[in-house]
Amino acid sequence: MFIVRPVSEEQQVMNMSSQLERSEMKVVRALEERHWKEFVDQHPQGNIFHTPEMYRVFECARHHHPELWAVVDSNARPQALITPVRVRLPNRFIGRFTTRAISYGSVLGETAAKGETALRRLLLDYKRAIGRQVLFVELRHLYDVRTLEQVFAGCGFVFEEHLDYLIDLNQTPEQLLQSIGPRTRKKIRQGLRKAEVSVGQVTERKDIARCYRLIQQSYVAAGVPLAHPSLFDAAFDILYPRGMCKFWIASVNGMDAAASVELTYKDVIYGWYGGVDRQFAHYLPGELLMWHILNWGIENGYRIYDFGGAGRPGEKYGVRDFKAKFGGQLVAYGRHRLVPVPLRLKLVETGYELYRMVSKFRQQFGTPIQVSKESVS
Repeated sequence: MFIVRPVSEEQQVMNMSSQLERSEMKVVRALEERHWKEFVDQHPQGNIFHTPEMYRVFECARHHHPELWAVVDSNARPQALITPVRVRLPNRFIGRFTTRAISYGSVLGETAAKGETALRRLLLDYKRAIGRQVLFVELRHLYDVRTLEQVFAGCGFVFEEHLDYLIDLNQTPEQLLQSIGPRTRKKIRQGLRKAEVSVGQVTERKDIARCYRLIQQSYVAAGVPLAHPSLFDAAFDILYPRGMCKFWIASVNGMDAAASVELTYKDVIYGWYGGVDRQFAHYLPGELLMWHILNWGIENGYRIYDFGGAGRPGEKYGVRDFKAKFGGQLVAYGRHRLVPVPLRLKLVETGYELYRMVSKFRQQFGTPIQVSKESVS
């Protein structure tokens, strides 16, 4: 009688190392930029979050620490790649216990069996290196990764359902308008006729603060932490000159009413951050701003608008209701998570929900929420 024992993680790493050595591949923490860019540009699933430009944006942002992990062949060309970002809260004491590692663009690897082997070794090495330093590691998928499920599961990652909306921009503006929900379509037409809302792009660095204030209002109202302003400044300094980022503002009678920040790469527009001043809600600045962005995308040859997430199935999520108005294809690419210490994550999640409840209570009863100088300076 033969007893089959499960292969330990250490044995998996040794087996992967042996396979990589035979194929002359190795795990590295740095790449020549030309090889890096070429790999991401030419890979069909390569997205803006894999690029060296986006890496530098996170590198310049406070409370963000990007990392690069890759498997390269004998010619130093990548076969698999991840770019996780360690994100922490501003408070130094709390930040030690709430740091999470997020790979905003998921993983990237060659499709052949050799690529899967490289990706498995990459994730196992990263898992061992990260240890218990973070609350969790999250791979946010922007494409269908079902064929890689065994790789993720074998490395300890658990799948979580998560939705997104994708809008096809390969159509005329009128066709797009017809695909939008009838009520929203009617309001957009009325808003365009009244011309009370004006929409334009931000072209000067000093005006990034205007966008930030609007975005911050929405995040405070939702009880959700917002990234430090340095993230947006870095995006303008690094991405905007390369045509990889657009900042938009909608105004009502000269007053800022809504803002949106879009990332652009290849033929895709990625919705990144947005916010609305509620006192102008009856003018529909958010809807009209969104329409202008989609129309701009069509005119400039983009193929897809990616809304950047629509929450978990079965959970109430107001942002999803807004995104659903614009038609689009509902997809469920999901996420994979690795949780080193489940109990610690549970405690932090409980504290976070309490914080959100207090924030919403203050909003409802008119008590101003104190925003620390750290978050706005």
